[in-house]
Amino acid sequence: MKKFLGLFIVAVLGGVAALGIQQMYFAPEQNYHQVSHVIPHRSERVPSALVNHLEDFASGLPDFTVVSEMTVNAVVHIRSEFERQRSPQQDFFGPDDFFDFFFGPRRRPSPDRPPAIGSGSGVILSPDGYVITNNHVIDNASKIEITLNDNRMYEAEVVGTDPTTDLALLKIDEEGLPYLEFGDSDNLLVGEWVLAIGNPFNLESTVTAGIVSAKGRNINILTDTLAIESFIQTDAAVNRGNSGGALVNTRGELVGINTAIASTTGTFAGYSFAVPANIASKVVEDLTEYGQVQRGMLGVTISPLTSREAGQRGLTVIQGAYVERVGENSAAKEAGIQEGDVILRVDDSEVRNPSDLIEAVGRKRPGDDVVVTYYRDGQERETTATLQNVYGEIARVTRDEREVTEMLGARFETVPEETLQQLNIEHGVRVAGLSRGLLGNAGIRQGFIITHIDNQEVHHPNDISSILEDKTGGVLIEGVTPDGTRAYYGLGLD
Repeated sequence: MKKFLGLFIVAVLGGVAALGIQQMYFAPEQNYHQVSHVIPHRSERVPSALVNHLEDFASGLPDFTVVSEMTVNAVVHIRSEFERQRSPQQDFFGPDDFFDFFFGPRRRPSPDRPPAIGSGSGVILSPDGYVITNNHVIDNASKIEITLNDNRMYEAEVVGTDPTTDLALLKIDEEGLPYLEFGDSDNLLVGEWVLAIGNPFNLESTVTAGIVSAKGRNINILTDTLAIESFIQTDAAVNRGNSGGALVNTRGELVGINTAIASTTGTFAGYSFAVPANIASKVVEDLTEYGQVQRGMLGVTISPLTSREAGQRGLTVIQGAYVERVGENSAAKEAGIQEGDVILRVDDSEVRNPSDLIEAVGRKRPGDDVVVTYYRDGQERETTATLQNVYGEIARVTRDEREVTEMLGARFETVPEETLQQLNIEHGVRVAGLSRGLLGNAGIRQGFIITHIDNQEVHHPNDISSILEDKTGGVLIEGVTPDGTRAYYGLGLD
């Protein structure tokens, strides 16, 4: 009996031990977080974005159903109509040809050409119908039609556009619409999950997911002289028709406006690019309040740094924006910034490359003060700069002034007194930068000093918009080149 009881006790203990080992090593883990994604209220303060994402995806299997449902209804389809331009072959006998000269103007058949159609996406920003999209989706459109996710259709009006960021603000006449709020794109982390929502290939309400691949990308697709390119790069699938759609984080916040893809075929090839929300929100505020974007200018020409270039220049820093040139009478000049300085921070925003500086300053308006931290002679220094507008003033720019600047495709700066004396001229305004526009098409180059427009003296950049504001037809531009050669150019204004 004792022998039997001993064997029995050993068997029980062995079973208990085996059960314990099984529970320890083979039983499923019971401490999983729930798969359902709880969306925190937007007013709650999140102490750490990284902790938030780790908590959201502790299971390793992200669930985007909730964030998709809460955002997809605020993304719209945009249909743009564009009038087709007549080709020279269609109008072989022009109004000045010999037939008209001898026999008078003729009635020519006008073929019924349907308008060209473009499509894209947009994001509703308010319950009363403000919609943000890309400027290239609606630029020069004769008619803009917006379709909501529930198939309601509206004709939209353009509130304002900003080619420098490729953004536009539209308005439809409706109330009680679903909308998205801007998040803080500065808090985005590389590797963070994001969703792209739009209408690729006219497939409405399409949601794709990916991660933030990089931030502060400059891909040189915007040709405006004041262009701001500091894109969020993601691997969320984006195709034609996604332009102007939403890039949202896992809390349903609008963190970017999808704008471009990197592709050799015209379709998605792995990377897409979005305008950061912090830039887009500033553009929307300006277009709503002023009718045009108020762009603060520091007045420097900058270039990136590499370790090789830093070594050649005797620098001990390899990140930042290297100052190649400081504009005369610019905000940077007045703040004491010099050629050869390396800008490291603007306020609390770190500047790792020129794109970071362009984005940080692009969020500001003329008249705003910014604290600039820069490197010079082996040490960091700090100064405060008061940003200026494109005309070298701290005042806000009017819509008429902006339209003239965009038409000419140039930005201007005042000319130092010593330069005027060297060139033996009494007044003038220098062309500080050029993009596509009338001045470049006429042959005017950067550095040219405009002294007269239609025999009217030009003393200040504002004089250019004042003189050209109501002009049509031919305009004569007179001035001198940087080497002092006097030159004349003709412009044709519509």
